[in-house]
Amino acid sequence: MSAAAVAGIVMIVVIALLLVLGFPIGLSIGAGSALAILVILPFDRAMITAAMKMFTGANSFALLAIPFFVLAGNLMNSGGIARRLIGCAQLVAHRLPGSLAQTNIVANMLFGAISGSGVASASAMGSILGPMEEEEGYAKEYSAAVNIASGPTGMMIPPSNIMIVYTTVASGVSVAAMFMAGYIPGILWGVVCMIVAGIMAKRRKYISGQKIKAKEALITLWRGIPSLLMIVIVIGGILKGVFTATEGSAIAVVYAFVLSLIYRSLKLKDLPKILLDSVKTTAVIEFLVCVSSIMSFVMSYAKIPQLIANSILGVSSNPIIILLIMNLILLIVGTFMDPTPAVLIFTPIFLPIVQTWGMNPVHFGLMMVMNLCVGTMTPPVGAILFAGCRISNVAIEQVIRILMKFFVAVIVCLLLVTFIPQLTLAIPQALGLC
Repeated sequence: MSAAAVAGIVMIVVIALLLVLGFPIGLSIGAGSALAILVILPFDRAMITAAMKMFTGANSFALLAIPFFVLAGNLMNSGGIARRLIGCAQLVAHRLPGSLAQTNIVANMLFGAISGSGVASASAMGSILGPMEEEEGYAKEYSAAVNIASGPTGMMIPPSNIMIVYTTVASGVSVAAMFMAGYIPGILWGVVCMIVAGIMAKRRKYISGQKIKAKEALITLWRGIPSLLMIVIVIGGILKGVFTATEGSAIAVVYAFVLSLIYRSLKLKDLPKILLDSVKTTAVIEFLVCVSSIMSFVMSYAKIPQLIANSILGVSSNPIIILLIMNLILLIVGTFMDPTPAVLIFTPIFLPIVQTWGMNPVHFGLMMVMNLCVGTMTPPVGAILFAGCRISNVAIEQVIRILMKFFVAVIVCLLLVTFIPQLTLAIPQALGLC
């Protein structure tokens, strides 16, 4: 057996063993990859190579956008902006069945369109709307399921950290193209969640909200406009070429900070905690990027991507069958792995396969992101699932039964995005981005 094959086996076995033992995924990937390098290189060269790969993986201007968008989201969560977005969401959803649940879905979409974080969206909306829904007689498990199912829209509707990570691996794909491609799939996800929530609300006899008077609606909209303007400023600036996605993320931080001070809902004494939380979140993402770079080197050396590609192509040469297999693999992977390392690991494996029949890398990227977003609302490691259950103070077992109905609807949505390219490509192509 060649050294390359042994290295690949060592890496896979060590990573799998550490994950089974409960080690964090970043540490598992790093340890398994480092041991694999020792199989193929002397100790000193192995350590130098590992360090260089980690540095190269993180040495990306595009990745600088992630800490800024994380910080902007945390500032909005603490600065009263979330409450104003909920007010705007109520204008859309107040007459629908289960109006508070519908408001939760729309608010998650709006908050995600500013923060780019599904966990932040679900946490903010669950903490504010959860008690209101309970007061109206909504079952806790229903409210939590609605919040969890719609939380991932924050990762689909731009700005999105996971899309930024994808562009660092898929050469030639711009952040702007990925951002624009996420709008229709993200909104479609939210709409199917609203349909399911509405059907369930009717069966449970959850009433619609009272009609909002025109004067009250105008006041609510006026108060929410400054928060909604962030979407226009950041995304509009990126599209017009006024600034890059990274520069836009820094502008989002300044805008969120100033707006929070104007609203007088952010205390300066809270800033250290907000900054610390942002640093922790960013550190986890960046560490995963670093160790995944070592893993990618080992996989390339051991020819693992070619082996997997040949195995998939050996099953069928039909693009429809191959895409279904990829969807299934990514759905399974997403239940056990954070989206960031999954994108870094599987993009170099799957992207060359789909490009052989001319699939647009932006379309594939959205398909991959959407698959992995599903994993954030499923056990055993779904970040949004755990955050939503913790905020609502309900057990996962209580939520899963209701969540399965949303899961089926989202899978239908995923299949539409997979096999109807224009759902993804219509906007970026119209803007000349791809």
